[in-house]
Amino acid sequence: MTADRPKARASRQIENERVVVTEWRFEPGAETGWHRHGYDYIVVPGMDGKLLLETSEGNSIAELQAGQSYFRPVGIEHNVVNANDFEFYFIEIELL
Repeated sequence: MTADRPKARASRQIENERVVVTEWRFEPGAETGWHRHGYDYIVVPGMDGKLLLETSEGNSIAELQAGQSYFRPVGIEHNVVNANDFEFYFIEIELL
């Protein structure tokens, strides 16, 4: 995590033997902190907005639309940062 960035808030909604569902809320500039997913996962944005994705291979901006889900396999270590000037949230579904 970067010292000057606030931390995103994670709220676990479901956790069982098949899935983990987490709501992530980010105030402007907030980040998840560097992490690596141990499972394939799906992200469902709750609103339109932009996220900064930081990886060891470089940074990119993801432009997300409310309800437009995307899938990612187990992947590289990354950090997710709210690049908007408003609170942003999404639902993350990890497939166990």
